[in-house]
Parts: sequence; C-alpha cells; structure tokens
Amino acid sequence: MRPSFFHHLHPPTIPAAQAQWRYTLGAGGIAVMLVLVLLVTGALEMFFYIPTPDQAGPSIQTIAFLVPFGGLVRNLHYWAAQALIVVAAVHLLRVVFTAAYVPPRRFNYLLGLALLVLSLLLDFTGYALRWDEGVRWALVAGTNLLKTVPWMGGGLYALAVGGPEPGGATLIRFYAWHVFGLVLPLVILSAWHLFRVRRDGGIAVPPPTARATAERISRNELVRREALAALIAGVALLALALWRAAPLAPPITIGSVGIAEARAPWFLLWVQQLLRWGDPFWAGVFVPLALTVGLALIPYLLPGPPRSQLGRWFPPGGRLAQIITGAIALLMIGLTVLALYP
Repeated sequence: MRPSFFHHLHPPTIPAAQAQWRYTLGAGGIAVMLVLVLLVTGALEMFFYIPTPDQAGPSIQTIAFLVPFGGLVRNLHYWAAQALIVVAAVHLLRVVFTAAYVPPRRFNYLLGLALLVLSLLLDFTGYALRWDEGVRWALVAGTNLLKTVPWMGGGLYALAVGGPEPGGATLIRFYAWHVFGLVLPLVILSAWHLFRVRRDGGIAVPPPTARATAERISRNELVRREALAALIAGVALLALALWRAAPLAPPITIGSVGIAEARAPWFLLWVQQLLRWGDPFWAGVFVPLALTVGLALIPYLLPGPPRSQLGRWFPPGGRLAQIITGAIALLMIGLTVLALYP
C-alpha cells in the first residue's frame, strides 16, 4: 500500500515493545483526536454563540435546546475539553515516568508542557464564556488574582477584564482569547510537537544492543493501532456526551449568588483549596507558577538515565524526576479531594 500523508508522519518502523499500548497509553494520539473534535465543535458553536453579557446565556440555551443536534455538539465540546486536560496530564506523566525527556527530546518536552498549559487556559476561558452563576468563582476570583501580582497586577487585571470589574468587555476579551489568542498557538505548537517527535527519532527506545527483542512493526500497523485507539476514545466521548449534558446555570445577576458559595472548575479546585489557607498571591499565583517552572526544568537540572534504560517504565536513572513529578501530581489530587469534600 502506498503511504499516505498520515503514514509519513511516522518513521518507517519502530520497535514492537515500545509500540504497545501499555507503554504509550495512546495518550498522544488521543490528545490529537480531542483537539480535532474541539476545533470542529467549537467552530459550529460560533454560528450561534453571542459574546455579550445579556445574550451569552440565552445563546447557549439556544444551542443546547433549539438548534438541531446543538446539545450534542455542545456536550461533545465540553467533555472533549475536560478529557484533553486529563489525557495531556497523563501523557506528561508517561513521558516523565519513562524518561522520554532526555536529549534530544528536552525541547519537545517543553512543547508538551506548554500545550498542557494552553489546554488549561482554553478550558478556563471557555468555562467563563458560559457567563452563568456556575462560572462566578472562575470569573471573579480568577481575575482578582491578577491584582496580587507585584508591580504589574493592576495592569494585568485591566488587560484581562477591560474595566474596573468584570463585564461586557471581559466577555469579549475572553471570547477573543479563546477563539484566536489561544487556539492559534495551540495548533502551531501541536504541529511543532508532532514534527519534533519525528525529528527527534520517534519514540524513546534503548539502543539495539540493549533491547530484549529485535521485533519491529511497520508504520502501517502503527497508524492502524492509533486509528483504533482514536475510534474507541471517540465512541467513549460520544457515549459520555449522550449520557451527561454539559453544565448550564442561570445567567449571572448581581447579588444572586455569593462568591463564597461558588466553586472553581474541577481543574482549579486545588488552587481554590490553597487560597483557603494562604495569601492570594502566594497560593494562587506563585505556587502554580513555581510548580510549572519546576516541571519545565526537570530535563535540564536533573540527571537522566542512560540510553540503555530507555523504553520502559520507571528507569532507575530517572528516579528523582519520577519522585518530584509524582509528588506534584499527588499534591494536586489531594488538594482537589479536600476542596470537593471539605
């Protein structure tokens, strides 16, 4: 069979041991599929969504209840966004726990981390576009954190909100960031990330002399496996979208719900829990930024394992990076649980 464009994105052959699902988890390919779903469903929603405070909520209700298949499209968009964060985080953990960040893959590791951050920002801005009582914490507390940044907090707040308090200018700015300012970098970095995977030699594997078997699979077989994983993930996403509707609450009105009673989106619950204990700047800005920078520096500051240990989970030479990353993940999960069940 003559190779297609998608086949040429892969090396001609790769070791069979590192092509197994239990090693890759299929997270990279599933993330690409979710991004495509988000782009298509987001474009469809743009035909009906109106980014003004008085029309945002009603336009979403129009999409959900009046537009043919609009509710399904909205549900697919919402759940694909939540799944993308989970899948991207799992992919990052897999890279660290298999030491797939060692040279020449250090820069691509940074690209992957940047894509995770962009996914979080996209989810946050998309979350705020609902402009209902369910997003009050994210809108008010999230933007107020910008004020706590030393020297530049006021300017950052004005840039994000567009006025003394959240309003119509805030919504249109979030809409612009969500549709253009974040999607374009996401697409560019995703393409760059995929290019670097091929440029850096494909998946991380040990040298031929250290491999247990010389068996390899063709890129035709690899594409088939990726397509099967995407199909299974797509069916699961469709089933979830049919079973569970995306959240929808009454539009924001002054004095309707206190900010103390509101809750952050699930991926920021750990930050909300930190804010209950400490200073807003240190708990809501410094700690998340420090954790992100710490993860970014792992390939540059911590020693990586020798090539002979690559191609398997938890190589001994990368133990320190595994412990640090695992501790950060457990910290976030623990704080999230505390926020859910105070």
